[in-house]
Amino acid sequence: MSVGLQRCVLLNPHARGGRAAALLPTLQAALPPDAVLHAPRDVVDALALLEGLPEGSRVVAVGGDGTLNRWLPALLSRRHELGVVPMGSGNDVARSLGLHHRKPLAALVHALNADTRPMDVGCAEWRDPMGREFRAVFLSSFTAGFDSAVVLRTLTGPRWLSGLPRYLWATLAELTHLQTWTLDVTANGRHLHSGPALFASSLNTPTFGSGMLAAPAARTNDGLLNLLLAGRFGRLGALAMLPRLLTGTHLGHSRISTRAFETLTVISDTDLPLAADGEFLGYARHLRLSVLPGALQVASALR
Repeated sequence: MSVGLQRCVLLNPHARGGRAAALLPTLQAALPPDAVLHAPRDVVDALALLEGLPEGSRVVAVGGDGTLNRWLPALLSRRHELGVVPMGSGNDVARSLGLHHRKPLAALVHALNADTRPMDVGCAEWRDPMGREFRAVFLSSFTAGFDSAVVLRTLTGPRWLSGLPRYLWATLAELTHLQTWTLDVTANGRHLHSGPALFASSLNTPTFGSGMLAAPAARTNDGLLNLLLAGRFGRLGALAMLPRLLTGTHLGHSRISTRAFETLTVISDTDLPLAADGEFLGYARHLRLSVLPGALQVASALR
């Protein structure tokens, strides 16, 4: 960490179903004198805090992938360094940094003090069915199709389910209403697919959906994103694919393909559901993704 920069811990009190708020006294007692702790009420409050910090401050985010996604625009615009204390339902970004199994206080010490390394950031631009233009950045995944429909369904899942069990519940529920989309997919200027597809998702981290090893070759600092494309599947075929996705053995399937890319274009003839880092974003007919190499400095436990 650069000498003299401010260190700030931001805890999302709504993370992990509100249970993260209980960590406030423990974290406050463990902070060094030069570090400050905030628990912003909402995204607007958090972004204002981040924008008000000196450029290049060390920001420790206590939360999950959704928390990081919502705070990411301000982290990038202010060139802040990021440390992570995993406290979410998915924690796929923390997994990619080797931090998922660390207890909060150990993760806090590491996040405040560890050296940083560059992390790639994904960028998505799309037009919704009304023709309005949107842009979003993401750290772990950007899903298009079935995966995004699952994300939307998790929002109505049982409150007592969290993490991977909640994702699996939503997946099985979505299978009863299975839909495919007719997609045209081009990566790095090379046409890859035209026709029915279950999803065309892009990953920066090896896992998504609370630890599902979707893109084993993905690296967060290689200047690339990884497309995971699933062609036509029926309910039984998709259900049979789920155990393979959980174990990372799905890439041997004839209707599953992957491709590392710098730019990707997806065109759909119907409304295609979108989600970033587990946060539902809406629908699109035309989508473009690109990578921002090394755009964020993060405290990683990996070499």
